[in-house]
Amino acid sequence: MNAALTASGLTPLPDDWQRALVIMAHPDDPEYGVGAAVATWTAAGKDVRYVLGTRGEAGIAGMLPEESARVREGEQRRAIAHVGVSELEFLGHRDGTIEYSPMLRHDIAAAIRRHRPELVVTMNFHETWFPGAWNSADHRAFGLAVMDAVADAANEWIFRDLADDGLEPWSGVTAIAVNSPSGTHAVEVSGGVDAAIASLAEHAQYLAALSDDPVLEQARRQVLGITGGADAVERHVRFDLYAM
Repeated sequence: MNAALTASGLTPLPDDWQRALVIMAHPDDPEYGVGAAVATWTAAGKDVRYVLGTRGEAGIAGMLPEESARVREGEQRRAIAHVGVSELEFLGHRDGTIEYSPMLRHDIAAAIRRHRPELVVTMNFHETWFPGAWNSADHRAFGLAVMDAVADAANEWIFRDLADDGLEPWSGVTAIAVNSPSGTHAVEVSGGVDAAIASLAEHAQYLAALSDDPVLEQARRQVLGITGGADAVERHVRFDLYAM
């Protein structure tokens, strides 16, 4: 596995951890990026949990936000079962209007203290996915807040009310892995691709609103594209790694 990644110019993502917390802005964000890696990790006995900033209430054209939130939360709860995740938390921020703020950092830091991971996983928060492909405002604001909230979770003085609520500081995060198409680190995921496709396909109403193509075909195309392309022999998910 490591030799295949090295031959591709990628560094294997360290696996000397037991619990990871995937923290992203919307339902479907994990499935569009890291689902195959999550399935690979849980199959190896790792504990992976999800925290999502919103319920995706602004995500389906023509559907009222309150109905979209109900639909997308249900789709997300079904999606996690395919990749071996059982714990899912929604922070309740408003989809489409996430702003980087102390309150957002507070809520993410609280989640980190609740779950006490060693690895935090989030998504690309840079201005673009790649040249010419603009990233969304929610992704940019939320991902940056995740990066800073890891330090907030370890600091006893920044959000003192968290300890009053029984959430003691957690300094056990050793790294943050940011899913990115240009990432320098990777996880070999050939065994997790089918689970990732099934997981993304659970977002059926969301995907149906995006394209007339069959939902399963959309899911398959996306996951294969993320993990190396339709014709790839070795499949991987890429990350930028930040040591803490």
